[in-house]
Amino acid sequence: MYKVDLPVDDSTERVVERRRSAETARKARIFNSRLRVIGIDSDALNQQVHEKNHQQNMEKQRDKAFDNLRLSHDEALLQQDINEKEKRAALQSDLTQYWATYQRVEDSRDADLKCDLKRALRITIPESELGPASMQMFEGEGIGEEQKRKEQIKMTERDLRAQKEDNERRRMRENHQGEETSTSKELVYQDLRGVQLRALEEECAKATRIALDNYNQALAAEQAEKLKEQRRREERENLDEIWHTATSDMMTECAEAAERGPGGGRPPQVLTDRWKGMSPEQLSAIHRERDAQRREKQVLESRLKLTKEAEEEEKRAAELTRQKRIELDQYNMLLAKEQQAHQEYLNKKLYTNKPTKDYFNQFNTSSR
Repeated sequence: MYKVDLPVDDSTERVVERRRSAETARKARIFNSRLRVIGIDSDALNQQVHEKNHQQNMEKQRDKAFDNLRLSHDEALLQQDINEKEKRAALQSDLTQYWATYQRVEDSRDADLKCDLKRALRITIPESELGPASMQMFEGEGIGEEQKRKEQIKMTERDLRAQKEDNERRRMRENHQGEETSTSKELVYQDLRGVQLRALEEECAKATRIALDNYNQALAAEQAEKLKEQRRREERENLDEIWHTATSDMMTECAEAAERGPGGGRPPQVLTDRWKGMSPEQLSAIHRERDAQRREKQVLESRLKLTKEAEEEEKRAAELTRQKRIELDQYNMLLAKEQQAHQEYLNKKLYTNKPTKDYFNQFNTSSR
């Protein structure tokens, strides 16, 4: 017999391994109380993750597009700035070339003043065709100019001194005239002041006389008013005395006259020689007080009766509550004895076999 190496059939092992993996996953899923009770929607979560990733990708693309656009704008602005500078430089160079070609300083009319050039203006016309009006500088021109300028300065100084002296004399005349005018004005002012003072003195004297007359009149009126007031006061006092006499206790026989208040918080005393008996008001007050005392006594008696009845009712309720409490305590004691006997029966007679660890370890060992 030949020894042949046959291929090993591992399909059974793969099946067993697959079942073990499924069992492990099932245990993890079943024994996870949160996942078993609440559950999870994997499709919804995957959809949310996909949407979130898509949104992030879109934001990244948008930011990238904005960055590219910003860079392009920056480049365009830089190129525009460079072109503008080049245009300005070219324009400046053209302008400088134009000035150097067509607007030279040497060709201007005042070149002899700016550049110290004698006869700087060049004339292309032949001299034979020019007339006297074309002459610009002559021989001997400018001789004695310095002396002339000095003479002109001296003349100007003399004129200024003359003007200054004239102004000084004019100011002195004006001051002298002003002093004379001020002196005359002062005299006139003094005269007017004297007239005003005399007028004020007369007005003051007149006002003093008027005030004195008014004071005398007021004093006379005050004295007359005092006399009238004194007469009126005497008349009132006389009338009061007559009225007091006519309305006195002696004339009217008033009952209150028999009472005298000694003061010091003591009750009033009755003068027997003047007492004329009790008045109707006093009698009615006594009757009212007696009726009030009688009603108060009746109310007090009724309150005492109600109080006694309430106390008796409370005693009866307390006694009834005590009896119920005693009965309840007895019932609770009987019930406790029965429960204790039942518990002893369970512990000592019924449940005699205690479970071991093997009994508890047999649970949760499989997902089936």
